[in-house]
Amino acid sequence: MGAIDASFAMQTRLPFDEAGHNVEAPVAQPVAPDAPAPRSGEAFALRQPALPAPPALFTPVFVRHPRARRYVIRVAADGTVRVTVPRRGSRREAEAFAARERAWIEKQQRRVEAERERLERERSTTNRGPAGLQPTIVEDRARRHRAKRELTRRLLELSVQHGLAVSRVSIRNQRWRWGSCSRAGHICLNWRLMEMPEPVRDYVLIHELMHLKRMDHSPAFWKLVAAACPAYKEARAWLRRHGAR
Repeated sequence: MGAIDASFAMQTRLPFDEAGHNVEAPVAQPVAPDAPAPRSGEAFALRQPALPAPPALFTPVFVRHPRARRYVIRVAADGTVRVTVPRRGSRREAEAFAARERAWIEKQQRRVEAERERLERERSTTNRGPAGLQPTIVEDRARRHRAKRELTRRLLELSVQHGLAVSRVSIRNQRWRWGSCSRAGHICLNWRLMEMPEPVRDYVLIHELMHLKRMDHSPAFWKLVAAACPAYKEARAWLRRHGAR
């Protein structure tokens, strides 16, 4: 639902005032860390990083973005550090900002490394043969099959109610987002939506469906959401309380 970055991020306004830490701890739900961020209005996606070894050195990559209004530091799932430089910013200021926040960056790198090691341990202790699958893995598979069936059915029901055409539905094991919608009408949903209350789940589905009308988060978009889901504010509050991605 909407683009929510998979990386740990920090921002500061030009030339850099108080830095705002916006850290999202890994949750059991995704941007391939090397993938470019979607252009405005192009797609709103939930993405899952691979588990490459993190870089050993503090080596930020500086990228200028014409629409950025502040300096942003992101630590991707492989530990890579990316510093976004706004149109009116300078490389020197960006380097100073990154240096000033080095302790914060290294803390996030340690977090993603710990998560990578945890996942690798889980993979190494899980047998691949069907007879050796752990009960939790079998249960996960069953939940995902159920999600594919029920989320797809409910999304299509809502699309008919609101006179919208969905070209394709995908149910994925996303790690950092609840859903996404592309201009082509392809909607991706996180199977973990099945674990939340039905009204909240419906809000997420309606949110993605409304992107078929407006590929942004403008006031006009939120009016569409409010008309289709009057209790959307309560649903958003639930997501914030329970770790929205």
